Amino acid sequence: MLTPPQAPARSRAQITATGLSIALGGNRIFNEVDVTVTPGSRIAIVGENGRGKTTLLHSLAGTVQPDAGTVTRIGTIGIAEQEMASEEGRTVGDAVSASIAASLTALAALDEASLALADATPTAADTYAAALERAEALDAWDAERRVDLALQALKAESERSRTLASLSVGQRYRVRLACLLGGDTDFLLLDEPTNHLDRAGLGFMTERLRTWRGGVVVVSHDRALLDDVAETFIDLDPTYDDRVRIYGGGYEGYRAGRLAERERWEQEYERQRAERSRLQDALSSAQNRLVSGWRPEKGSNKHGRATRAPGLVQSVHRRASALEEHAVTVPAPPLELRFPDLPGRAGATLLTAEHVAVDARLEHSVTLRLTGGSKLVVTGRNGAGKSTLLSVLAGELAPTGGHVHRSASCRLSFLRQESDLPSDRRVNDWYESTIDALGLHHGGTQRATLGLSALGLLTARETGKRIGELSIGQQRRLDLALAIAARPSVLLLDEPTNHLSIALVEELTEALRSTRAAVVVSSHDRQWLRDTADWPRLELPK
Repeated sequence: MLTPPQAPARSRAQITATGLSIALGGNRIFNEVDVTVTPGSRIAIVGENGRGKTTLLHSLAGTVQPDAGTVTRIGTIGIAEQEMASEEGRTVGDAVSASIAASLTALAALDEASLALADATPTAADTYAAALERAEALDAWDAERRVDLALQALKAESERSRTLASLSVGQRYRVRLACLLGGDTDFLLLDEPTNHLDRAGLGFMTERLRTWRGGVVVVSHDRALLDDVAETFIDLDPTYDDRVRIYGGGYEGYRAGRLAERERWEQEYERQRAERSRLQDALSSAQNRLVSGWRPEKGSNKHGRATRAPGLVQSVHRRASALEEHAVTVPAPPLELRFPDLPGRAGATLLTAEHVAVDARLEHSVTLRLTGGSKLVVTGRNGAGKSTLLSVLAGELAPTGGHVHRSASCRLSFLRQESDLPSDRRVNDWYESTIDALGLHHGGTQRATLGLSALGLLTARETGKRIGELSIGQQRRLDLALAIAARPSVLLLDEPTNHLSIALVEELTEALRSTRAAVVVSSHDRQWLRDTADWPRLELPK
């Protein structure tokens, strides 16, 4: 006999994690996480790549067992992973049926109870009343229509006979997400749900998450989604005491909390360093007194020198012990972008493009003028030619119509959407050789560029690695470092927020806002577009 699908617990639903800790490959990725998810919870799990966001999400769902701690669950859970599995022969219809199984079961039970009621079966009235109550609680009659609406809104495959294996990763994800958003579980656990959605799909999903009557936990780098939906943030990025931080107050509360946390971290780190430096000076002074005590001036009393020596030795030992006890236990604070002072004279023309077009890639001609300090955001649908336009402005692609003129003072850098870094080269070596190849020197000796460590984008340990050993986010940081280190007067950025942490994106946004260089940005990042709403826009038609 098949076990009937679990019914939603509604107001009784709860996920409670206590002391949750997990290590992978011998490295602890998070430690002693305490969190409670209730109906109405809107929780975001954030952090850099590799910090364990997906692992924590699956721990809450019960598909990953923690090394320590406990998780209790009451209610139904729907989870959308970044990649949906496609078992052999499983169809879209199977996925839809599974997502509304409780409603389908409730309707079948109601039909059966109706027949029993017609036959005047004993207790039929009570059975029918219970079946009707459950079907009404689930709004079971509308279940399939809700899923169909979600499939349509997300532009997901709706043909029930289509096998999931025949769909792309993005198409399978949209089917799974639509089934969840059209379903009725107590909890939605979503891993990077914006990855495969267009603007309309994003709007639909955002509204569903806002009005979901159960709890929502989402792993995402999409700052606009976090701003629109999340009320509580679980931040898995490193802290000075190795404890996970949880912030309330929505996205603004999270940002303020992170800033305050960083200030506390820096203050404690500097306090410990200052104390250790003071103790080191005291030890050095005691050691110097000990040495000088054995070299008295001529005519000094030898007996007095001998009786003084033990006290000097004890002083050295005391200070050495104090120094040992006051080791700096707080790790160095995380890196912070140190954006260089880029050149630029307000109003001075640096680059002009007149009626530029590229056959089959940038069909509508573009005319623009960049001056010192000017800002421009290039928008448009996929395929409108945004990346093509930036390649033309950078001189990497010749236009088939129109022309581009760069002034003598125009020094240009281009952050491409896709990286082409050599995986076998060491980070520092590649950075130095690339900068040297630019030939940007003053008087042949003084460099007009910055050293990699001065930019606050990669740690010393990371700069010693081969590029292929870096994460995608770290490689993106290296690309950004190369783009800004040469102190360009014109900076072209194609999807600059891709693969960057939330904190770094916000630091970069502020830096670009205040730089004297001309900046042109192509981006789909909704929060970036909100944050730069006061910048001029160039909308490319398609």
